[in-house]
Amino acid sequence: MWDNPPLLRSIASALFFCSVAAIVYGAVHYAVHMQQVLPIRSVRLSAAPERVVPDEVLAMVRREVQGNFLTVDIDRLRQSLEKLPWVRNVSIRREFPDRLAVQIEEHRALAHWNDESLVNQQGEVFAAETMQKLPRFMGVEGSSAEVAQQYAQFNRQLAALNLQVTQLALSPRHAWQLHLSNDMVVELGRDAMQQRLARFVAVYHAGLGEVPLAGQTGVQASGLQVVDMRYRHGFAVRKRHA
Repeated sequence: MWDNPPLLRSIASALFFCSVAAIVYGAVHYAVHMQQVLPIRSVRLSAAPERVVPDEVLAMVRREVQGNFLTVDIDRLRQSLEKLPWVRNVSIRREFPDRLAVQIEEHRALAHWNDESLVNQQGEVFAAETMQKLPRFMGVEGSSAEVAQQYAQFNRQLAALNLQVTQLALSPRHAWQLHLSNDMVVELGRDAMQQRLARFVAVYHAGLGEVPLAGQTGVQASGLQVVDMRYRHGFAVRKRHA
């Protein structure tokens, strides 16, 4: 091999180009990872948040943004911001040469959940505090989306009576119970909930408030009553326990 000049020239050329490539790569890598090169100078929110506290967003950005425009870990920043109260989703993009654009989607509270959390319009449970007057949802873990869906359906049916659901409970046995805005409780059970509620609407229109209860001449619909619609061909009205 040593007496083969063309081969030696080829090897020398290859080594030279490899050395140059390594030097260039090292220089570029060093420059890219220097914070002084293309530093992040600003973060822009696409819209002013309503529930999210801007100072909390700024504090999180200052803590999580490391590196420069090219090396900043956007996924890490997004995941951190999504842990803030009232933040549902976050999208982040780079704006050359020195800015990050942050778009925050906030939770829209629909109801309280098990007196511990909140449920958003998509039926997702999230942790936050609010002074809003909201209905109460009660249910087992993983049922929040179903409860939110049924809440909307039940309210559509009750609109004919100018009533709304103020509390909706789904038991571990999958039975539904409604507390209405007139203080009435409606038991719908496990099956045919829409049909049973439709019967309730019909009998309410027909004068449910004058149905005798426990030998009395009549009980107002706005009184302390529980209407049990779980019967196949009828319903029961009883006093609600204190």
